[in-house]
Amino acid sequence: FRFASVMPQLPVSVPGACISILGGMVFLLGLNVSKKRQKYKIAGVIKPDASSPAYIASRAHGNTVEYVPTVIGIMLWIAMHKPYPVWMDVLMALFTASRISFTYGLLAYPTMDKPTKPRFFGAVGTYLFGTALAVSAAYVTIRG
Repeated sequence: FRFASVMPQLPVSVPGACISILGGMVFLLGLNVSKKRQKYKIAGVIKPDASSPAYIASRAHGNTVEYVPTVIGIMLWIAMHKPYPVWMDVLMALFTASRISFTYGLLAYPTMDKPTKPRFFGAVGTYLFGTALAVSAAYVTIRG
């Protein structure tokens, strides 16, 4: 029994959709930081302040650029090794959802002092699904 045999063919490229969303997040979050700098008249370093909207925006963007470029590379590597197991598409989607959750968990709350469920689950998902994608990239490489 093969899981892929019961899954319908998706009308969209999962790696392409995830890469588009994640790449878009990098630039939109960067724009958000620029808007906050303009609004609060910050030209230099944004001082750490867990309740500052500019600092929260800066951390959301900074955290995104810490993980997203590496995972985009991993997703591209996997996509170049078609056919690959459908569960890898699921991992890509779950990683992307985790990044959205983490970002929401920062931007939708007035302070970073208190942990939030979206931020927690987003962080856990980032680590778990990111690691699983790295292992998947090794799998498609070794498989040949």
